[in-house]
Amino acid sequence: MFEDKPQVPARPTGVQRRGVQRREAILDAAEALLAEHGYQAATLKAVGQRAGIPTASLYHYFSDRHQVEAELLRRQARELDVLIGAALDSLELRTLRDAVDAVIDPVLDYFRRHPSCAELWFPGRQETLDELVRAFDEAQTDKLWHALVGRDLVPADTPRLVAQLAFEVGNRLFDIAFRRTPGGDDLVIAESKRLVTAYLETYAAQGPKRRG
Repeated sequence: MFEDKPQVPARPTGVQRRGVQRREAILDAAEALLAEHGYQAATLKAVGQRAGIPTASLYHYFSDRHQVEAELLRRQARELDVLIGAALDSLELRTLRDAVDAVIDPVLDYFRRHPSCAELWFPGRQETLDELVRAFDEAQTDKLWHALVGRDLVPADTPRLVAQLAFEVGNRLFDIAFRRTPGGDDLVIAESKRLVTAYLETYAAQGPKRRG
């Protein structure tokens, strides 16, 4: 019998490559406008002008500005996911404060380097963005919980809800920090770390971390 030969993926055509490049140019333009001028300025027309793409042509790639925002937020969430994952996997993660820093510091640094992210991240812009942020939070909650239990920082029977509440509280305080100051108020960030760490420590203090 003859074995089926594996199919070689077709190389993208020139038209496909241009399409990918244009989509990325649109997302880059939206990111720049959000960072420089805020949410209200990042209209689809303004994005097209910034990207050098006629408004009519934009609709070949995105149906409206909300779809642009959602795709941009997905791109940012993927980058944040990698950063948080690397921080939580670090050999330097030895205390609860280390774990809190491992989640907060990469996000804070990313938001400061990408002001557009703060323009989209916090609640109230549109339903799709809120759903994307909730899904991201759920995934990061799982990572945090596994890190806390896996590193013996909290007892093995600590409910996942504890990590979820810690993450949600941190998110809310992040929102406050970036509403107070565009780059995130340092005092609010410091207090956020204290609050979340103190909450997690109440579980670490409850008894043996491992049950044999």
